[in-house]
Amino acid sequence: MQLSDLLLAIVFISQIGIGLLGNSFLLFLYILPFLTGHNLRPIDSIFFNLSLANLKVLLFRGLPKAMFYLGLKNFLDPLGCKLIQYLYTVSRSVSLSTTCLLCGFQVIVISPSNSRWFQLKAQAPKHIIPSCIFCWCFFLFINFTMLGVMHNSRFMSNNTRWRHLGYCSVASPVSFNALFYVIIFCLPDAICMGFMIWASAYIIFILHRHHQQVQHIHNPHLSPRTFPEIKATHASLILVCTYVSFYSINSIISFYVFQFGTYHFFLMPTEQLVAACFPAIAPFVLMSYDSQLHKYFYYLWCNKSSL
Repeated sequence: MQLSDLLLAIVFISQIGIGLLGNSFLLFLYILPFLTGHNLRPIDSIFFNLSLANLKVLLFRGLPKAMFYLGLKNFLDPLGCKLIQYLYTVSRSVSLSTTCLLCGFQVIVISPSNSRWFQLKAQAPKHIIPSCIFCWCFFLFINFTMLGVMHNSRFMSNNTRWRHLGYCSVASPVSFNALFYVIIFCLPDAICMGFMIWASAYIIFILHRHHQQVQHIHNPHLSPRTFPEIKATHASLILVCTYVSFYSINSIISFYVFQFGTYHFFLMPTEQLVAACFPAIAPFVLMSYDSQLHKYFYYLWCNKSSL
């Protein structure tokens, strides 16, 4: 094993370990209210779905890559390779759509009473869980259909392009209709990214206007209900900015590698590290800004101390 591979393995294992620990702990904190008889907030369902998707992204992409740098090369057969790629793509798409859903929910929550978005405030919590389920079902179906087309035996010819991931190889036929691929995969991502950027700008505008309206009032107890919403909104903005940044870098590298079919020593590890950054960072952003999670953690710590 080369020293560079060993260093990359250590980096991947550290990143994945931190991410898995953070997302697993976050999932446990959201399950805790069920165990104690408390109800989850509507936004907790979004956070739970996001953590679950991020956990699967780390498992299905980061873990095989770490095993590759530890010396296990091409250890997946074609069926296992397709399955891992399928589950990773679905989890990544659900993570993106859930972040988009979170951004839209925050727009509705903080919208002023004279806004059209405010009219949806009473109905929005009822549609969160069905929306999360729809995200999984939609991307499971879309990616399953695409998987069958991409790996159909009639495409497997001398013109087939193989992308080597290290732990396995993925086939992508050169003759495949690129426009169809763009519509199926890139268009939903572009719509989600565009909506998140617009929603983030709208949220920043609302927060700025709210700050201007209350800055002349020095009562620290004004609108106590506002502060948890503001903190949750800040967390959402940080998550969106983080996702957009890492997603853009990862997409540029992935497109370059796929389009030109060239391999550079630093490109593939960089792509994998960037792809795993958001799933690894997201749980700690939520734990830092969500006061309700602090209460869950305090409750858990007190019960542990009393034993």
